[in-house]
Amino acid sequence: MTRVAAIDCGTNSIRLLVADAHPDTGELVDLDRRMKIVRLGQGVDRTGRLAPEALERTFAACREYAAAIKEHGAERIRFVATSASRDAENRDEFVSGVLDILGVEPEVITGDQEAAYSFTGATKELGPVDGDSYLVVDIGGGSTEFVVGDDHVRAARSVDIGCVRLTERHLVRDGVISDPPTDTEIAAIRADIEAALDLAEQTVPLCEARTLVGLAGSVTTVAAIALGLPEYDSAAIHHSLIPYDQVQEIATRLLHATHEERAAIPVMHPGRVDVIGAGALVLLAIMERTGAQEVVVSEHDILDGIAWAAAEEIHAGGKRD
Repeated sequence: MTRVAAIDCGTNSIRLLVADAHPDTGELVDLDRRMKIVRLGQGVDRTGRLAPEALERTFAACREYAAAIKEHGAERIRFVATSASRDAENRDEFVSGVLDILGVEPEVITGDQEAAYSFTGATKELGPVDGDSYLVVDIGGGSTEFVVGDDHVRAARSVDIGCVRLTERHLVRDGVISDPPTDTEIAAIRADIEAALDLAEQTVPLCEARTLVGLAGSVTTVAAIALGLPEYDSAAIHHSLIPYDQVQEIATRLLHATHEERAAIPVMHPGRVDVIGAGALVLLAIMERTGAQEVVVSEHDILDGIAWAAAEEIHAGGKRD
């Protein structure tokens, strides 16, 4: 058994997992799993820089996580930063702040590395699919990762369509979000998504796999709505099967709802209210492109993949570069 801490810092949220990893059995036992919406990617698509207030929100979460990691006594911490920090001119400011608080330097990983971690986290407990493969899609705030593989990754691609990026690009005018979006704005989002799917398909055979696995907050929120949950319940959502018809109905409803109507949904995290419509539309477009009749929803994703990587480092007896 190895006790590790993994932190995934994305465009919209920063998440912590402290877990006991059992490499012989492939089991990862959660001790502490939590998430905070910090919107690190606020304005990055427009300015190319991380905003001071976004950095401070992120650093405040890091201080909270540092206390939790110390309490649990993790043997190793691994901090991975994804889309927003890849894009930012001032990412050195972010790196030095994290290092001061947590004592580790964040790995600003490539989209392909992000995809590989997501695939490991999502499929390790599902096991191999005999004669078939998985298509894992991780719909984040700034980007979406596509991975096809069976017991290992065969092809991966990251493209710049995420719920925050698409919302800021198409629905925000003079600091005000369209409420609800117009048909023209929705069509513009859809056009961006279709172009990104064309790009992804140059590398990843999107229609090859029979099993679609969906990850991250946009997907799990759609699943929670489809299941009619009175409150967010990870155990009920994990490995649920959501049919295409329900995804289509929910995406359409979210895109045409007002802020107040979306905020009133019991399972809706306050930080997702304004971006969930774009995220749901990404999922719907992927299902339409691939012909998937259902999506397997996983609560285990890149965060779990990062934890496994940290555990494997310890068992290998080496430190990462």
